[in-house]
Amino acid sequence: MKTLKIATFNLNGIRSRLPALLDWLAREQPDIVCLQELKAPDPQFPRQALEAAGYGCLFHGQPSWNGVAILARDNEPLEVRRCLPGMEDDRQSRYLEAAVQGVLVACLYLPNGNPQPGPKFEYKLRWFQCLIEHAKGLYASEHPTVLAGDFNVVPTDLDIYNPRSWRKDALLQPESRAAYQRLLDQGWIDAVRHLHPDACVYTFWDYFRKHWERNAGLRIDHLLLNEALAPRLKSAGVDAWVRNEPKASDHAPVWIEIRQGTR
Repeated sequence: MKTLKIATFNLNGIRSRLPALLDWLAREQPDIVCLQELKAPDPQFPRQALEAAGYGCLFHGQPSWNGVAILARDNEPLEVRRCLPGMEDDRQSRYLEAAVQGVLVACLYLPNGNPQPGPKFEYKLRWFQCLIEHAKGLYASEHPTVLAGDFNVVPTDLDIYNPRSWRKDALLQPESRAAYQRLLDQGWIDAVRHLHPDACVYTFWDYFRKHWERNAGLRIDHLLLNEALAPRLKSAGVDAWVRNEPKASDHAPVWIEIRQGTR
């Protein structure tokens, strides 16, 4: 049976990481890709290079920071929305929703929230709550749906190499974890954790203190599946090799494979 490979990848700058992105696309050939932290306005998005690689593009950028995109191999993403409902006053480009190959794809870059406490953490929680409210309708729909992106939440202590030195970070705060759990309580399946319930799986290794070399990582990039899509989940993993490439992002791509069709 044919499968569909869906991935999410925080690039930490699409212009400087474009060669690495193209290499990864050529090697792994994901069918649908959600990108975060483009750090480029729309006119500087490398559409031609990605289209030459066989990917249709939908993107929502801004200068210097944030930015999200959805790519589709040999296909064109059909835009549904580019603003999270309830955050219409938000000037930061963090959400993009599209229909691709029979799947509704929500690409998100949830706010980091540091330093906390403070306005940045309050903004994170407000954004998270709007996502939870919007996700209710997405989950209840009959359309196969995936929420994919950098959630900037370490769900449990299993998802970090050592929580002690991160206890004050916004990614581990009880409010952040509780918000993520409220999302899961709607019925969403955390694909990686569902298939690897006891594994130490990481998606992010920062550039300091040899965290990559020591495998001192965090799992903050997630793919959540609704009831219509979850039964089709076949496999999930992290392309950690990308993190070891020259001029790598501090994130690695996370992917799932789903069976095409209704079952």
